[in-house]
Amino acid sequence: MKDDKLAVLIDADNVPYAHIKEMLDEIAKYGNPTIKRIYADWTKPTVSGWKNVLLENAITPIQQYSYTQGKNSSDSALIIDAMDLLYSKRVDGFCIVSSDSDFTRLATRLREAGMFVIGIGEKKTPRPFITACDKFIYIEILKKEQAIESHEKPNQKSQPKAQPSSVSKVDKELIKVIKESVDEISDDDGWAFLGSLGSYLIKKKTDFDPRNYGFSKLSPLIKSTNAFIIEARESGEKNIKHIYLKNK
Repeated sequence: MKDDKLAVLIDADNVPYAHIKEMLDEIAKYGNPTIKRIYADWTKPTVSGWKNVLLENAITPIQQYSYTQGKNSSDSALIIDAMDLLYSKRVDGFCIVSSDSDFTRLATRLREAGMFVIGIGEKKTPRPFITACDKFIYIEILKKEQAIESHEKPNQKSQPKAQPSSVSKVDKELIKVIKESVDEISDDDGWAFLGSLGSYLIKKKTDFDPRNYGFSKLSPLIKSTNAFIIEARESGEKNIKHIYLKNK
């Protein structure tokens, strides 16, 4: 999947510019962002902060004048470009960076055409847009990672850090979802492969990400619940083990 060509389309009016580098680093985990465009009425002072980061990150600004007060014409420009790119067959997937539910139908249409669709937005993003994507990533967890890295100093022992307020609790509801998922994908003996579980959870809940709960990966999140039996099995490759788990 990392060789897939991705079109990154950014709605400048509905996402902050401060963490664009972290967003692009995250997108690179899923494919090669060969097309990067950002949409706004660049005559407005409200988007002036974006202008300083566009050249640094090779993002092409698309000018779209607001012909009517109160209407976001950038949405229409982004949607038209997305459909043009879809029919041109130049990309394998899309990343829509916005917290606006107006792109719900676009994400659905792209997925109907067989495209892999990633959404990136703030936690205020309406649920319909989140569920319309294959994978949705909250900007808040990218902010948190940057904050941790910026405060780490060389040769300094890492100290336990207080969890940011944006981090959700691993509650009974999450444990229930994980347990149900283990039951649904497990073998006859009740064992489920951790890698398959992670993919299955994203299919059920597109915004699922261990980082939302303060964990870098799924494995430590699972261990923290103390609700599963965990077993490391030899994979046949040197120093590589596969993690399996079953419900207690």
